Amino acid sequence: MTYTRASMDALRQYGDELADATVATLFERGEAGKFNALMRYVSAAGAPLPDDLPEVAREYLHETATPPSWVDWSEMEKARLFFFDNNVHISTALSFAAMPACYLIPHIAKLLSATHSLAYPANRMAETGQFTVYLMQPDAFEAGGRFIPAAQKVRLLHASIRHHLARENQWDTVALGAPICQEDMIGGQLLFSLLVLDSLHRLNIHMSVDGAEAYFYAWRVVGAMLGVDQTHAPQNLQSARQFLDTYLTRYIGPSEEGTHLTRQLIDLYEDVVPGTLFDPLVSALIRYLIGDTCADWLQVPRTAWDAAVKAVPSGLGLLENLEDSSPLGAWALDRLGQLTTVFELSSLTRGRVMHYAIPEHLKKDFGVSSARVRTHRWKPPPAT
Repeated sequence: MTYTRASMDALRQYGDELADATVATLFERGEAGKFNALMRYVSAAGAPLPDDLPEVAREYLHETATPPSWVDWSEMEKARLFFFDNNVHISTALSFAAMPACYLIPHIAKLLSATHSLAYPANRMAETGQFTVYLMQPDAFEAGGRFIPAAQKVRLLHASIRHHLARENQWDTVALGAPICQEDMIGGQLLFSLLVLDSLHRLNIHMSVDGAEAYFYAWRVVGAMLGVDQTHAPQNLQSARQFLDTYLTRYIGPSEEGTHLTRQLIDLYEDVVPGTLFDPLVSALIRYLIGDTCADWLQVPRTAWDAAVKAVPSGLGLLENLEDSSPLGAWALDRLGQLTTVFELSSLTRGRVMHYAIPEHLKKDFGVSSARVRTHRWKPPPAT
């Protein structure tokens, strides 16, 4: 599939028909608060729905209770193994590359600043981390798994933001299209998949072609479950590269909201890192992964660690070689990665489960094969 300015513009005109209709009815009937309260007790797939759940919500949950029929479960298992093998690196890429990249798109940064929850940046990062961990569990799509209910709630959260912005006339649809439109949903999917793979490559993490393609495939499934129109979404890494390059070229730049969100993100992770000695490493790692131009747009501070962080890929390369050559080393590093991810997530959530509630109003001041196969190492598709 070839993406052009005209085809990308067309994707800006609509959001998610099913979720939008569900949210509109909930607010029209004054049932959004009731839905949020009841859904706090629905966190596992297959769990009985509350008796007094609004009927429109019940219909939505039934319709979205299963993954797409086209899912290749062998690919999903490859993706799970890839995540298990690289969980700490993926968490790093999500936190220090994918999230700042979202802030580089001014209308996305403005939209993210619209919800009260963004006054608490730990919530956004915890929700993202928890969502990814749920996705990569062996029982993610089975009864008792937590991923499907999380995806259903996130989809409604996006629809509720579209609803508020349209109802309160706080979004320039002529200039920007629909809020959280199809183009932006696909762009976000690629930032969390292709850009993460790019960041792992930049960090010198060993990846097989099969592993990288499976990870991208898993996020295709995620996109479908979050309402992405699959007739327009990239189907492989090559078309994903073309879409993402076109998307970023169209929009990236500085904004006040992007700068503010980035400062919140840096402060958050400096608080998570014990002590203060390594605080500058947070800014240095963001700058290394997104590049100096983008980091300057987001006003990421320059630190004495900027030069030192460039040695990180070499160190990680040595650890990867140890993992490749030693089963014991592989086990120890995998276990360390798992514990690190759990520590990071528990620090962000403070031991709580994130419920992905739909916001009932916006901020008043808002303006417009096994992953261990190391042959044929993955390299990013070329820029278009």
